[in-house]
Amino acid sequence: MITLFTLQIHYEQDVVQARQRTRELAEQLGFDGQDQARLATAVSEIARNAFQYAQGGTVQFDLVENRQTFLIQVQDQGRGIPHLSDVLAGRYQSPTGMGLGIVGTRRLMDAFEIESSEQGTTVRLSKALPKRSPRVSSGESPPLTDSQLQQIREAVGGRSPQNPYDEIQRQNQELLRAMAELRKREEELTFLNRELEDTNRGVIALYAELDEKASSLQQANELKTRFLSNMSHEFRTPLNSILSLSRMLLARMDGDLTAEQEKQVTFIQKAADGLSELVNDLLDLAKVEAGKTEVRPSAFEVSDLFATLRGMLRPLLVQGSSVSLVVEEPDALPPLYSDEGKIAQILRNFVSNALKFTERGEVRVTAEQVGHMIQLSVSDTGIGIAPDDQERIFEDFVQIESDLQKQVKGTGLGLPLSRKLAELMDGSVSVQSEPGQGSTFSVCIPIVYPKAAELPASLQPVTALNPARLPILAIEDHTETLFIYEKHLQTSRYQLIATRTLAQARQALQQLKPAAIVLDILLEGQNGWTFLREIKSDEATRDIPVLVITVVDNEKQAIALGADGFLIKPVDQLPLLTKLNTLISQGKAQKLLLIDDDPAYRYVVKQWLTDMPLQFLEAEGGRQGLAVAESEQPTAILLDLEMPEFSGFDALDRLRHNPVTQSIPVIIHSSTQLTVEAQNRLAQQGVAILSKEKTSQAEAVSHLREALAKAGLVLDA
Repeated sequence: MITLFTLQIHYEQDVVQARQRTRELAEQLGFDGQDQARLATAVSEIARNAFQYAQGGTVQFDLVENRQTFLIQVQDQGRGIPHLSDVLAGRYQSPTGMGLGIVGTRRLMDAFEIESSEQGTTVRLSKALPKRSPRVSSGESPPLTDSQLQQIREAVGGRSPQNPYDEIQRQNQELLRAMAELRKREEELTFLNRELEDTNRGVIALYAELDEKASSLQQANELKTRFLSNMSHEFRTPLNSILSLSRMLLARMDGDLTAEQEKQVTFIQKAADGLSELVNDLLDLAKVEAGKTEVRPSAFEVSDLFATLRGMLRPLLVQGSSVSLVVEEPDALPPLYSDEGKIAQILRNFVSNALKFTERGEVRVTAEQVGHMIQLSVSDTGIGIAPDDQERIFEDFVQIESDLQKQVKGTGLGLPLSRKLAELMDGSVSVQSEPGQGSTFSVCIPIVYPKAAELPASLQPVTALNPARLPILAIEDHTETLFIYEKHLQTSRYQLIATRTLAQARQALQQLKPAAIVLDILLEGQNGWTFLREIKSDEATRDIPVLVITVVDNEKQAIALGADGFLIKPVDQLPLLTKLNTLISQGKAQKLLLIDDDPAYRYVVKQWLTDMPLQFLEAEGGRQGLAVAESEQPTAILLDLEMPEFSGFDALDRLRHNPVTQSIPVIIHSSTQLTVEAQNRLAQQGVAILSKEKTSQAEAVSHLREALAKAGLVLDA
């Protein structure tokens, strides 16, 4: 810190002198006239406060921060400012004035600090030196040298104080200039406001005209759409008649035709076929636009859809064609709950287009899961589509010019119809293509149609509970989320009871006591917070753990209202199972019963799970395992199948028929090669089937820990 000048305030005229010295120093440091006035006004206000409230003080002018910041410190030895926080907030009004001096000063400076106590007050005001200075022609001003600082000290210190009346006159002139500038800006703003008002009136008139035209166009479009959708029968009936009659003539049902007559009837039939295809697409599109196309969701497997498509699409291949149609078998995809017919129609359009514009190579149909969606794609090795045309192809009647386009027929409505059908099912259609390399058309469909009026059969409220599984009551108004919960829990020890309204949830609670409740707070038109308080205030339900799962991070509020756990959507399987296991076990001792005749393998399993909070129980055979299970009631059982005298198959059957042990989760852990029938039978009785023949220890441990989580065990202490 380099001190430039210090001034003592003893008398009222010293306040004026402080203002003068501030202006002079600011001028020497290169500040422009406006900043000089700001600095002088700010120092004058603080110095006057020091004189008025503390009967004097000190004003010190410094350079800091590598000589690039002008710092003014005003100190006094008064009693301090008793209402400093109110003053800084602008809430305090002084009995001798408005109390706005400090607040106004703070606004004029780059930085403002104030410290006040009963021993006095210190105010620090700072402003960065201007980037450009009279001392240099361009760029930032370099730090002032010692000789320059000495010149400034001598110039300011050597001047005699000016007449206070001259300073007041100068201050008045500054105020007059400021008022004139404000008046000029006010006039400019008034003029600008008039122009804006005129413009707004014009814009409002234009919007009114556009709204009127848009309304007329909408009415015309609705009339057109309604006309087409209502004329379905009237259009199709004569076309079908023409096609039927032409087939009769070509079949010689009424006698032979001459060669010329056969050619003429063939032309009629081809024209009627083309017109029929155009009418069908046009009417389907019109029905969608008119809102007359309904989505009829049903549960179906993607593999079954592909099997149907194989049979339907094979005839589209030209005999001897160099193009092959490949429909890949989908791998481990969940069943879809959507409109199978509309999805098939979209894929037929994709495949039909791909075959038309592919001369050699292949057309491949694939499916994969992407989050909560299923993406069905049709890829080809055809002519491809230019980037500029990739959006145009989804417009009505648009067909891209190409050599192949002239050879194939089409209506230009298949892709627009496919996009509208996908949007109707809350899905989307996309394309990736490169000219000469081929194209990939994809449709993404939600696993569960979110607007379904009824739940899928797997999510219907359960009347008969499975005694071997713990019921979990889920309250969620989005069908898709319920479907995901059901998939997460279907291979675990838990059974999902799905409800979409609070009324359904209350009815379910009257019929059963779930092991836990999964609650979405943000239910449309319903108050989930009230329901949470209701559960926790009722003696019959207050002990049921409540897990709140929602899209908003309001964990503190949920816990404060009684929730036992909180997760943010979307939730994966393992975090959901881990949270449910923790809430339901409530710190209870976890016992894992190992039923295996191989002591070495029991030892290996215990070593794998040594970091888990488990108490291990062991049995050398099936009969001993049954006795231990009945007496100790373990949390879960790890069961080998191949054991002498009493096999794991027999032990599992006895466990499930014993009321004492039927609800204990069983994990099959065996090296036995199982048939598909045996696997299906065991899957209905156990939580998981694990093979001892894993390729690595890490893989074996990972699969075992996942199975234990599904069995309800808490993996971490």
